[in-house]
Amino acid sequence: MKIIKWIGKFLLGLLLVLNVFILVSGNLYIYKAVSNTLLKGRLGPSPDEYAIFSNREIKASVEQKWSIAKNYNKYKIPADIKTQFETYKPIAFLVIKNDSIQYEEYWDTYSEHSITSSFSMAKSFVSILVGCAIDEGKIKSVDQAIGDFIPQYNEGENKKVTIKHLLNMSSGINFDEDYINPLAYPARGLYGDDITKLTLSYKPTSEPGKKFEYLSGNTELLAFVLEKATGKKLSDYASEKLWQPMGASSNALWSLDHENGTEKAYCCINSNARDFARFGKLYLDSGRWNGKQLVNEQYVLNSIVPADLTNKEGNNIDHYGYSWWLINYKGHQIFYARGILGQYVISIPDKNLVIVRLGHKRSKEKMGEHPKDVYLYIDAALNMN
Repeated sequence: MKIIKWIGKFLLGLLLVLNVFILVSGNLYIYKAVSNTLLKGRLGPSPDEYAIFSNREIKASVEQKWSIAKNYNKYKIPADIKTQFETYKPIAFLVIKNDSIQYEEYWDTYSEHSITSSFSMAKSFVSILVGCAIDEGKIKSVDQAIGDFIPQYNEGENKKVTIKHLLNMSSGINFDEDYINPLAYPARGLYGDDITKLTLSYKPTSEPGKKFEYLSGNTELLAFVLEKATGKKLSDYASEKLWQPMGASSNALWSLDHENGTEKAYCCINSNARDFARFGKLYLDSGRWNGKQLVNEQYVLNSIVPADLTNKEGNNIDHYGYSWWLINYKGHQIFYARGILGQYVISIPDKNLVIVRLGHKRSKEKMGEHPKDVYLYIDAALNMN
C-alpha cells in the first residue's frame, strides 16, 4: 500500500513539474498534443486528426469520375499477403491501371468518400505547385534564392538557400526532424498555433546543396515562397492549379496552424484515396491531365530523378528528387509520395499503374531508405498485372 501511495505521489509530482515546464516555456501546444495522442492511447497522430484543427478548403469543381476496369475487384489478394496488409491497420488500398480502377478495398468504417490526412505526402504535392508557379513566371526557376520572397533569407549566409535546396532537402537549415521529441519541429508545427514564427526561427548551419537531410521545415518554407510569389493562399492556389483541373470528387481540407491561419504545408492535406490517386496519374503522364499540361513536363521529369547529393555517410543518394521518393525495384523505376502512418501514392510508369494505400501505421523496418511495407503494396499490384 505504501508503495502504491509513493508511486501515486511521484506521478502527481511529475505531472506538476511537467505543467510548470509547459507554462514557463510557453509550449502550450503540448497540452493539445498529449490530449490527442497519449490520452487517446496513441504515441502519435491519427489519420483522422484534421477534425481537431482549423482547415481551409481546397475547392473542387466538376468531378471527373474514374473509369472502372472490366476486371474490377476480380483479383483476390492471397491470404498470406492480406494478413501482412492488415498487420499495418489499413484504411484503403486502391490500384489504378490505365486510368481505370482495377482493385479497391476499404477497412473498418472507411470508404471511397472518407477523408483522412496525407501527412508528408503533402510535400510531393507542394512540389507540384512549385512547378506550376514556375510555369506562370511567378518563380523564375528552381535556382532562384528564397530570399527574393522571404526577407529573413535575404541577408548573410541565408542568401545561399534556393528553392531547389528546399525541394531536394539540402537546405542545411537546422530543423530538428524528430518524431519522438515533443519539442522538435514536427510536433511543434503540427500542434502549435504559429507555424510561421516557428519555421523562421531556424537558420542554415551548413552549406546548402551538398547533403541530403529530410526536414519538414523545408516544405513549409516552400509554402511561404508560393504564397508570396502567387499572392494566394496555398489551398486556393492548389484548387486553381490542380484540384479543379484534375476533377477531384470533393473539396479537400488543408489543416491550418490557427483559424484563418497558415497551411501546414509539410503535412495535412485531407482527402480520399481516389482523389489522392490523381496526383499519381498526373505525374505518370509527365504533368498532363487528360491531354492538358498542368505542370511543365521537364519540371516533372526533373522531379523524379535522384538529386545530386550525398547522405551523412558521404555516399551519393538515389532515393529522392524534388520531394518525391524514388525506388528501382525489380527493374521498375518507381516514384512515390509517402506519409508517416503509411500513406502512399505510388506510380509505376512502365506498367501505367497508380497505387494508393492509406492507413494507421507503416513498417518500422526499412529496406534501404524505404519502409518495408512499401514493397508489399507494390508486389500486390504487380501480381495483379
